[in-house]
Amino acid sequence: MDNKRIPVIAIFDVGKTNKKLFLFDEHYNIVFERTAKFLETTDEDGDSCENLESLRLSVFDSLHQVFRMKQYDVKAINFASYGASLVYVDEVGMPLTPLYNYLKDYPSELSDKLYANYGGASTFSLETASPLLGSLNSALQLYRIKHEQPAVFKKIKYALHLPQYLSFLVSGTYYTDMTSIGCHTAMWDFKQNKYHRWLEDEGLLEKLAPITSGKEVFDATFPGNNYKVGTGFHDSSSALIPYLINFHEPFVLISTGTWCITMNPFAGSNLTEDELHADCLCYLRYDGIPVKASRLFAGYEHEVQAKRIAEYFDVAVSKFKNIEIDWNIIRSIPHMKADNVLQTFSKRDLSSFPNYIVAYHTLMYDLVQAQIESSNLVLTNGGCKRIFVDGGFSKNNLYMNLLARNYPHIEVYAASMAQATALGAALAIHSHWNTQSIPADIIELRYFRTDS
Repeated sequence: MDNKRIPVIAIFDVGKTNKKLFLFDEHYNIVFERTAKFLETTDEDGDSCENLESLRLSVFDSLHQVFRMKQYDVKAINFASYGASLVYVDEVGMPLTPLYNYLKDYPSELSDKLYANYGGASTFSLETASPLLGSLNSALQLYRIKHEQPAVFKKIKYALHLPQYLSFLVSGTYYTDMTSIGCHTAMWDFKQNKYHRWLEDEGLLEKLAPITSGKEVFDATFPGNNYKVGTGFHDSSSALIPYLINFHEPFVLISTGTWCITMNPFAGSNLTEDELHADCLCYLRYDGIPVKASRLFAGYEHEVQAKRIAEYFDVAVSKFKNIEIDWNIIRSIPHMKADNVLQTFSKRDLSSFPNYIVAYHTLMYDLVQAQIESSNLVLTNGGCKRIFVDGGFSKNNLYMNLLARNYPHIEVYAASMAQATALGAALAIHSHWNTQSIPADIIELRYFRTDS
C-alpha cells in the first residue's frame, strides 16, 4: 500500500433537506465533503416523503466516488440521520413501503385505542418518555402498518430506523441502535430500561432487529478496501457525543437551530407529568444512559420576528448579526409575559420602539426568557457546572450575554466545531479506525461572563 494515502473515516449525515458526505482524517479535519439534495416523492396517500431509492443510490454512488480517490484510505464508514423514520425491509432487505414522513397525519382512533390499553395517554407517555406526537412516535408507524396494511406487515423482516437502514446498505447486517430507540419513539420503557411491554403484546417486537452498542462496528459487504461499518446514530444524539467524550463534569448542551433543544446527559431522574406537558422528553445516549431534554421552537420564532422588525424599520435582516449588547437598552425593556412565553414579542407593538436596535434587543430579551424557562425544566439535578451553546444562537452576541446573565453560577460557553453531528458519529468508533489519540481542541469554546 502507498503510505502517502491519508487514513479517513467517511460519514454520511442525512438531514431532511441536505444529504452530506464527509471524510475526516485522523485529526478530525474535514478533508472532503459532498452535498446532495433530492426532490421528495409521495406515498400512496399523496403525502410528501423522502425518495428512498434516490437516497440508496446516492450512498452507493458517493462510496464509488470515494473509493476512486486514490489519495484517501477509507478505514471506516458511519451514519447519522434524522429520527422517527422507519424503513420496512423484507427477507432480502428490500423496502416494502415508501419512507413515510414523520409529519404524516396519524389516525386518532388508532392511537386512542392503544393508549386506552395501557393506562391512558398520560401514563403511556410517561412510561415511554415520549410526548404524544403521532407519526413522530415511530413505533406508532409500525403499529399503523400492522392494522392498516396487514399483508405488508406479514412480509416485514425488520423495521429499521433510517440510520440503521443506511448502515445495512453497506454492512448487510440488521441492528437497532440505542439512540434511535430513544428519540421519542414510544418504544422504550425508561423506568424498566427495556422495550415497553406493548410492543410484545402487539407482536411488534419480533419486527425489531437486535440491539447493539453504538461503539460496535461490522465488516462491509459493499466492495472496497478492508473497512469497518458503524451502526449509525440519531442526529441529535450524535451531536452530543463530542461533548460526552471531552467533558466529564456535569454539563448541559443547548443545541440551537429551528428548534432549540436543551440536553442534560446527567439529569438522573425520570420525567414528570408536568415536564412532559411542557414538551420535555428523554433521549438515550449511545451508551444507553437517558438524556433529559426540553424543546423550544425558538429559532423559527426568531426568524419570523426578525423579518417583522426588518420590514417595519426597512432594514436588512443581516444588519442584526453584528449588534453588540447594550445593557442600558436591556435595563429599559418593560417586562411582559404572554400566555405562550415564546410568543411574547409577537404581542409587542413595533411602533413603541425608537429604532430597530432597541426592537431587536427586546426580541432577544424575550426569546432568552423563554429559553430560560425551557432549559430550567431539565436543569433539575443542581450539579451542572457548564452550559454549552452550539448552532446559530452561539454566534449571537445578545443571546449569549443574556443567557450568561441569567446563569451567574454556571459557566456559559459558545461552542463551535465543524459538523458536530458527523463528528459525533466518527468519534464514537474512534478506536476501530484511528491510530491517533482524540485531539483536545475539537470543540472551540468562547466563555461569556457578564457583570451587568
